[in-house]
Amino acid sequence: MPDLPQGVSGWVRTVCWAALALFLAAFSVFESVKYGLPTSAAALMFFALPNLARLARVPPSGVLHQAVHRVWIPLAVLIGYTFGPIVWPPLFTAGLGWLTRIAVDRALGRAASALLLRRGRQTKGPEREAPERLRDAGGS
Repeated sequence: MPDLPQGVSGWVRTVCWAALALFLAAFSVFESVKYGLPTSAAALMFFALPNLARLARVPPSGVLHQAVHRVWIPLAVLIGYTFGPIVWPPLFTAGLGWLTRIAVDRALGRAASALLLRRGRQTKGPEREAPERLRDAGGS
């Protein structure tokens, strides 16, 4: 099989991650509706886990930051839950939420995720507008 050009292989990878993210999100919603509030809370909390690491100012080269962005950890949680003796649905939906977030980050890129987080933290109050007003008043 011939190798794909760099642009095409990147595009195919992005589409596959996006499809996986949509599937995992739908499966997570299905499980949350089926089992109720604790599963929904677990899915949402673990979906936000990479942002929590970023908000805690964990360095990107740190072990914790690397761990929350690895596919294998939530995948191991899902496989262990599926074949193991533990029957606690919030654990499964936590793995689904976490893996969904990783798939979204890989489909959209971490830069898009960081941009959304940065926009949420920006303020549009008077402290951001004051320098412009002072500059306008001083220039008149």
